[in-house]
Amino acid sequence: MDRILIRGGNKLSGRIHISGAKNAALTLMPCALLTDEPLTLRNLPRLADVDSFGHLLNQLGVSTQIEGARPEDFGRVMTMRAARVTSTMAPYDIVRKMRASILVLGPLLARMGEATVSLPGGCAIGTRPIDLHLKALEAFGAEIEITHGYVKVKAPNGRLPGGRVRFPVVSVGATENALMAAALAKGTCVIENAAREPEIVDLCRCLVAMGARIDGIGTETLTIEGRDRLHGATYAVMPDRIEAGSYACAAAITGGSVDLVGADYDEMGATFDALREAGVTVTHEHGVVRVSATGPLAPLTLSTAPYPGFATDMQAQFMAMLCKAEGASMLTETIFENRYMHVPELARMGADITVTGRSALVRGVPVLTGAPVMATDLRASMSLIIAGLAAEGETQVQRVYHLDRGYERLEEKLAAVGADIERDSDG
Repeated sequence: MDRILIRGGNKLSGRIHISGAKNAALTLMPCALLTDEPLTLRNLPRLADVDSFGHLLNQLGVSTQIEGARPEDFGRVMTMRAARVTSTMAPYDIVRKMRASILVLGPLLARMGEATVSLPGGCAIGTRPIDLHLKALEAFGAEIEITHGYVKVKAPNGRLPGGRVRFPVVSVGATENALMAAALAKGTCVIENAAREPEIVDLCRCLVAMGARIDGIGTETLTIEGRDRLHGATYAVMPDRIEAGSYACAAAITGGSVDLVGADYDEMGATFDALREAGVTVTHEHGVVRVSATGPLAPLTLSTAPYPGFATDMQAQFMAMLCKAEGASMLTETIFENRYMHVPELARMGADITVTGRSALVRGVPVLTGAPVMATDLRASMSLIIAGLAAEGETQVQRVYHLDRGYERLEEKLAAVGADIERDSDG
């Protein structure tokens, strides 16, 4: 099994190209199910999750073609075509590996009038029920049955009549599924208290490019006027704001300076505000964000929240960075109840962290030391990489398949800006 070896202590300096967003890509790919014409996605990141989702689409009858991709290039261009959907079932053996697989539920229901999808898997970071997904589909007129670990949904007379749903709490995934289901409804669908994440905006823009009618994009109320059919389109995946934020934390903990090429500054307000509060300099011009740390890091008090708040997907990376801050920081996780599994691994490296319920007190330490550590989920994996970059000695990160799910060519990008990092296939 692969592992990543890091010999810490080097300041990061240079340019890092930001890849297409994993979370956006996995939302845009199922849009191919909504039309019999080709959907071409550009800037698609080379990630294990993207490959897994492609395999799932293949099982449903979608053809996938990689165009002009070279091994040395970042990102890919993929054309998907669901000329004929051959199956409306997403099986357990694929869905269990990746929670995003649930996102075929809405488009299959919209296009075919029915869908059967296994209850999802993914990172073990706490309970992530799909009740809000089902609440939306039911509000739009779907009939729902849960049996033997599968969700079965059906539209009366083959098409959803439309309706209105108000989510009791913000849910990114439920908003995404609801949007795709609504695109081919007979009538109008309204989503209230919708998620406003940039990935939701990206999905809306892609659907509009395919002929959908959506009002309120970027707001908490989305109104979708159902269409009889959608057409194909070519669309570029947005840059990955979580990847960009992760490399920003890596630069900060090492006292370095990196240019994040292609990062969308306007979508990362909460991340960059927190970095500035910690004493990190953040500037931007001409599509490049520069992150520089020249002095000691200051402690922070942070609480995760739906966009535009501080992202739960950045909590672990900031925790690692704050292990080297001068003082005590308080982090509160409000989205997932079990997203501190990286804490024991950071403690193996000398971190001083106390978890009480959903809050973690991080007392900065003068020195982190390299150690063998084990990744438990995607963002936790990155927190260990960040800590390893600043630690004395060698850090060995096991279970790097988590990283391969969400970070394109991680060790290559970090090595290019001065990190002493390599992948070892004999670990």
